[in-house]
This record gives sequence, structure tokens and C-alpha cells, in this order.
Amino acid sequence: MSNIRASSFLLTAPRTRRPTLSTRLLRSYYDYSYGYREPRTFTLPDYTPAQLQNRTVNAPLLRYVDSLRTHGHRAARVDPLDLLQREEVAALNPARYGLVDPSATYDINGIVWTRPVGEDTGPKHWTLERITRHLREVYVDRIAYEYMHSPSKTERLWFSYLLESESEANRQVGLNERKRIHELLARSEVFDQFLQLKFPNLKRYGLEGGEPMLPALDALFSSSAEAGVEHIIVGMPHRGRLNLLTDLLKYPPSALFHKIKGGSEVPEGYDVSGDVISHLTASPSLQYAGAQKPVKVSLVPNPSHLEAVDPVALGKTRAKQFALLKELNRAGESGCMPGDRVMCVQLHGDASFTGQGVVMEALGLSNLPHYTVGGSVHLVVNNSIGYTTPASSARSSLYCSDVAKMINAPVLHVNGDYPEDVQRAIDVAFKYRNHFRKDIIVDLLVYRRWGHNELDEPAFTQPLMYEKIRSRRSVPALYEERLIDENVLTKEDAESVRARHKEFLASELDAAASHTPGSALSVLQGQWTGIVWPVSKDAVWDPDTGVEEDTLKQVGRASVTVPEGFEIHPRLQRHVKHRVQALEGGKGLDWATAEALAFGSLMLEGYDVRISGQDVGRGTFSQRHAMLVDQRTEGVVVPLNLALECDGRLELANSSLSEMGVLGFEYGVSWEKPDILPIWEAQFGDFFNGAQVIIDTFISSAETKWLKQSGIVLLLPHGLDGAGPEHSSSRIERMLQLTNDPYTFTSDAEPANVNMTVAFPTTPAQYFHLLRRQIKRNFRKPLIVAGPKGLLRLAAAASPLEELASGSRFRPVLDDPAITEPSSASRVVCLTGKLYYDLVKERQKRQLDGTVAFVRLEELSPFPFQSMLDVLSRYEGAKDVLWLQEEPRNQGAWTHVEPRLNAVLERLGRDRVTYGGRKEAAVPAPGIASVYAAQQKAVIDAAFKGLQ
Repeated sequence: MSNIRASSFLLTAPRTRRPTLSTRLLRSYYDYSYGYREPRTFTLPDYTPAQLQNRTVNAPLLRYVDSLRTHGHRAARVDPLDLLQREEVAALNPARYGLVDPSATYDINGIVWTRPVGEDTGPKHWTLERITRHLREVYVDRIAYEYMHSPSKTERLWFSYLLESESEANRQVGLNERKRIHELLARSEVFDQFLQLKFPNLKRYGLEGGEPMLPALDALFSSSAEAGVEHIIVGMPHRGRLNLLTDLLKYPPSALFHKIKGGSEVPEGYDVSGDVISHLTASPSLQYAGAQKPVKVSLVPNPSHLEAVDPVALGKTRAKQFALLKELNRAGESGCMPGDRVMCVQLHGDASFTGQGVVMEALGLSNLPHYTVGGSVHLVVNNSIGYTTPASSARSSLYCSDVAKMINAPVLHVNGDYPEDVQRAIDVAFKYRNHFRKDIIVDLLVYRRWGHNELDEPAFTQPLMYEKIRSRRSVPALYEERLIDENVLTKEDAESVRARHKEFLASELDAAASHTPGSALSVLQGQWTGIVWPVSKDAVWDPDTGVEEDTLKQVGRASVTVPEGFEIHPRLQRHVKHRVQALEGGKGLDWATAEALAFGSLMLEGYDVRISGQDVGRGTFSQRHAMLVDQRTEGVVVPLNLALECDGRLELANSSLSEMGVLGFEYGVSWEKPDILPIWEAQFGDFFNGAQVIIDTFISSAETKWLKQSGIVLLLPHGLDGAGPEHSSSRIERMLQLTNDPYTFTSDAEPANVNMTVAFPTTPAQYFHLLRRQIKRNFRKPLIVAGPKGLLRLAAAASPLEELASGSRFRPVLDDPAITEPSSASRVVCLTGKLYYDLVKERQKRQLDGTVAFVRLEELSPFPFQSMLDVLSRYEGAKDVLWLQEEPRNQGAWTHVEPRLNAVLERLGRDRVTYGGRKEAAVPAPGIASVYAAQQKAVIDAAFKGLQ
């Protein structure tokens, strides 16, 4: 263990703040909003006067020492293949600083930190030769440290103290630790060789060449457990995943072999597709010696899109932390902070870490107040190649880890040929993370014995690299020989480890034939208890989502409560007044009010709400104002949290300018527990496509691939209003294409298990019920909402309070309230969105109120066959049914609606639906105002064409 302990620092614990309204001349933006956690701060003692004097007297020595700390990594022996082209580093030559006599003696007090923090720091004299030898052993050896780029003096000093301390430099790996390292390395090699023998045509993405990953993770899990961490969330790619699963994570090899032979990883009776072996998961509880409690390690599912899992793992970690914090707060324990008991570990490949933009997005979240998880440990399994692309073509930086310097994260490069040094690097990394609760990178330089997969021939493109790889012995074999030579192991001991594991794998292969996957209900335990599968007979698809009017009024008043002494912006006085008047009058509720009522009513029932995205506190269109900012101090309050005395909390997470990273994070939140309403709001619906990978590989498919339910909500402002190609469309057609919504007529009595709900509500009441239904159902499905822009303040689109009250619920189809004699209508126009209000206005203008009916399809997926049948059956006299949309014909809902609406019309014995709207286009909307106006007029005219 390190001689640097938390008690060695001046630790400033976060203050528990009540959101008082005393004003201070201090920029405290977000300090008062729920979810914010003020980070812990550490300070090391400053230089003493004697040290400062010595640093001045021996300034050349100080420059030399700092150069070794800063540039030592450039000469370190961290590449097992010695492929890095290392140049002579002039900065490491003491003569460059006028230091030429190796026997010259210098006082190193305040320059070289050879004593642990807190010990006597009096004069200490070393020769230049000893100083050079000592520091080169630290900085120019098989571990290379990059920390001098940190702007924090405390962090730089912390590393110098830890690394240069003589007690740390002399630390030896214990006998049992060395045997444990050998066992993990040997078992990994045996596992890969066994799979190669039994399944020679399998793409297993083995760990051969990178076996030190296992002892690295073992050391990390062990240190975490000893430090009191109870949960570790792991996100990782395919390389070495099977090795980790079947060893440290206790995944039964028989289950893996069953899967390899074509079996399913889930029980029969579930309409799922499953996933490939390199995406399998496990969540064991591991007991380590020295730890008071087991640590649960959860390897989360991942798609083939490298690094996409990073923000998902972060979001799940954050949600687990805050669920734990709430439990501790209820018990009166307030000292727990993010990172104390839950930790995120992310594994990466070298090519993806430097090449995938989501890495930068996820790193950018690491220290933000509503996204921090208290520091992640990143382990880059660095093969020095990406598929067939060498590092020289894969990045513009020296190291693949350089992207992490954007957050000033320290980087430790370590030579994978030396597993004990790998464990040493992990030990340092965990200590840093645990002290500072920030991210740190361990760059594990190894190699890939085969190509991208075991069936690939890498020598096509890297002949010299693979000539070197094929001529060298494996890491497990080299380490085994070393331990035998040092009498730590006998040859018989080493052979026994391998033989036992091979025998175990053989027995597991035999057992694969009779393997039966465990119950799928196992994923609905713990915090998911009470949630059922959507296809279960107990599933409630259409719950009562209404709320007592008195409760709604209570919540509404709370949502605009301004604490005494808090100075809001003058223009918000109207916002407060309008909401109170609408509630008291029982009519004219706008969208923001309905949303606040949904949030607050759920909070009163004990549910948490988290809404994340750019500008969500205020709202892109200045409509929400769920948080208020004091005009004098910039202190923030969230009225619903202040005024409602309840267990549920609202977190407003104004995010960085990221789509993929932030949506992935919120999706991870949704995986952790079902009693939170997680919402991601795009600034404009068009911008979701920056997160398309998350939607494709997680949101739309996780249930059918991994049996993972999610209640994530995507709010995507949508509507053609002259704003041009990129501020008009949430690309509803793409969302609908991703659904497995049946084409054939489906009864409400037997709803299809559709993977996502896609809705386009036209009233605040409908939006209110959608949000509440998302939580009140006893299962979880992603909800995509094509949200309003122009309708946010449209008086005609407001709702009366009674439509939110008890007994009310979401209606997937809204009939035309103006049609009192359905049989007299000669045309039915089916449509979605704000177009309805434009058409009603035009109908009044043309005096055709009873002639044409406008039927709003509020829920596009699952398609409401029965509800649409019930509504259309009323219009027996209608000559035609028209689908009208603002979006171009090749976009919008048309291609989804047409076959399904025709299935309804067929049952009614009616002609097929016809299309009305814009013609095909390459963009969602034109950028020329006159063109937009002409097109929009043509869309409106199409609804009334041929009618008198």
C-alpha cells in the first residue's frame, strides 16, 4: 500500500447545503441544483522556506529533475516489440544543465521527493550519479509516467511524492501475488489454446499477447474492494472479453461453448435475437482477501461499434451512485460521495481510443457537475495496430492516449511483457483515482499474436511486425520461466496450473450439450423487482395516468414558487403569473406546465426525474424554466425540489454540446433502475443523428439482443416552420424504420411486443400522459417523442386541467372534436403534428367545418390499429381517406403509416389511403423562405382539394 494516505492531505469534504437564499458575491452557478456534487479538494503542504531557498540555489538540478519527470516517458522501455522509434532525448542529459560531475553532491530537499508525505524534510545530500540512477529507475524504465502536464500543483506533487519515495521504489511484489499473476496468465493462454483446438474456425478475438490485462484487472478489482468500493461497472470491447468473462467474471465456460455450438444464451419462449459471443455479459460478486465486503463487477453489454459503450457505462455508474446516495441520505448518512462505493472501469483499444469521437465526448463529461462519477480508470489494451492500420496512419499524436490530455488526465504507459510492472501501474492509477476522483489512463502496451481475428493473416500488411511476434515466446511462458528460475514455482507447479485448467475446460465442453440457459427473469431482480416482460400476461400497457386536480394544482404552484429574497428575471414574472392563472382557471395549460405537472406528480409518488441535454433547464425555446437563476448571484434553484416535500427529485442536467456522449450517458442511467424517468432532449430534433449509433445499437435493439429494458425518453423538437434543412425534422421516418411494428392488424387485447414507442402528441395533455405512462407501466420501453416548437405557446393547442385529471389517459388516436355528424363528412384526413392546427384554421376560413374531418394519429408505433378502426368506422359517408403530412413523401410517417392504415381500411371495406403532402426531397425542408411558403400552402390546399 502507498505511504500516501487520504489522511495525509488537507481534505475538504463537500458541504451539505440547503438551498438558502442568502446572497453572496460569488459565482455559484448550479451549486444549489439537485445532482450537483462539489468535488473533494486535496492540498499538499507547500514548499518550506528552506526548500524554496534550496530550489533557488540548485536551480540547474531542479531543471534536470523536472525534465526527467516531464520527458522521461520519451525514452522509457515500454514497447514490448521495440517498434517505437525512440530518438535521443537531449533534455535527459544532465550536462545540458551544467551538471557534469557524477560524484558532485547536492541537497535534494524540495527537489527530489524521497520521503513520504509528512516525514521530516530536512537537508538530504545525494550525488548526481545517485540522483540520475534513482530517477531513471522511476521515469525511464518499464513504466512511463505523464503527469507534468497537469495544471494542478497538488496533483504533480502527489505523483512526485508517490513515485520518488524510496519506500515505494523498493516495493516488492509478494509471493502470493506473483503466483496469482502466473495463474491468471497461464489460464488465459490455456483458454485461448483450447478454443483454437476445439473451434479452429471461431473468431474469438482472443487475448494472446495481451494476457497481462487479466492480472491488471484483478489487481484493480482487489484494490477497489479493499478501499470499500462495492460496485464496479465495466465497459469493454471484444478483444479479450471471453478471457475475462470465463475467468475473473465467473461466466460458465459450458454456457459459452453452448453458445458457440449454435445454442441460445437466453431461454426458449422469448422472441429475441440474441447477440454474438464477443458481446456476452456477466455480473458476479467477487470476494477478495482484505476486503470487508464482496465487490459486484458488472460487465455491461456492448455493440460492435467500438467505444459506444463508454458513456453508457458512465451513465449506469452515475445512476447507481445516486440511488445509493439517496438510500444513505434516508439513513442519515451524508458523507458518501460519487466514487466512494461505485467505480467505472473502461477498457479500450489503441486505435479506437484515438479514433472514435465518442471517447472525447465521454471524457468531456468526466468532471461536469451532473455527469461526474468520481473518476474512471481507463485501461487501453494497446496492440500498436488497428485491424491492419499501423499507429503511424491511425493517429496524429505520439501516443494513442494523448486525447485524454484534453481533461489533463495523467497517463501511465507500461510494458506488457512485465506483468508485475503492469500491476504496479494499476496500483498507482487506482490510488490517484481514489484520492482525486478523476479519470486516469493506463496505456498497456502489448501485441496481438494473431490478426484482427484468428482467421486473419496479419503478415499481408505488417510482415516485419509479425515476423517479430512469431519469433518470440508468449508473455505467460516468459513469466513462468522467470518464476521457475527464481524458485517461486517449480516446473511441476506451473504444469499443474495449466493441466487443471485444461481439464476444467474439457469438462465444461462436455457439459455444454446439456446446458440450459438461466431464467430471463433473473435480470428483473433487485432494483428491477416488480417489472415484468412486455409479453407477460401481467403487463399493463394502458394504465390510468390521470392525477387528482388538487394534486395537479399543488404541483403547478410548486413549479413556479420563487423563494423569498430570490430575484428572478423580470420577464419571468409573466411566466409565473400565467401558470398560476391557468391552474386556478382550469384551462389554458401550455406544454411546459403539463410537463412540470407530469414531473412533479411522479416525484410525489417517489420517482426521480432526470432531464438532460443542451439548455434543458431553461429550454431551447425559453419555455421550460424548471430552474431559476438569481439575477444578483447566479445561484440556482429548482422550484419543484424546493417546494415539494417528497422523496422524488428532479435533476436538470444542462449538458455539454454533445449528442452521442450525452444520449449514451442517459441511456446508461435508464439501465440502472426503473424508478427514474430519464429524458434526453435534443436542442432541435434534427441533431439526434449525431447520436445515431446509440439509437441503432442500444435504444432500438437492446431488448431483443440482451433482454435489457429501458425507459429512456427522447424529446426531439420537430416541425416545418421555415427554419431550413437542419432545424425542422427529427427524422421520424428513421425512428419508425427501426421499430418492429407489425404490418398486419393487431388487436388491443393482444398488443405486439414492439421495441419502441414513437409518438407525435398535439396537446399538452397528451404529452403529460405519455410521460406518466412511461413510468406507470410495469415494464419499460424507449419512448421517442416528436416534440413541439411552435405549439409550445399556441393558445389553440392548450389543454384544460380536466384532461390531466383522474380517469384520463393517453389516447393514441384523436378524433376531430368539431365533427358532430360524422356521416356528413365527405373526406377524412389523417395526420400528425402541428399541421392539424393550420388545417382547422383553414377549414374555418373556407367554411367546410362539417365536410372534412381531421383525425390525429398521436402514436405512430405501436400502430393503434383498433383505435384507428374505431374512429374511421364513424365516417361511413367519407368518399376518401387522405394521409397528409408536412414532411417530404420519402420522409415523415407516410411509409410507416400507409400499409398499416390500409390494413384498417381493408377491414372497413374502404378504398386505400391516398397521399397528400410534399413530393420527394433530398432535404427535410427548403432554406428559401418563398419556396417553403409555396410548398406549405400546397400541403394545406391538398386537404381541401375537390371539396365545395
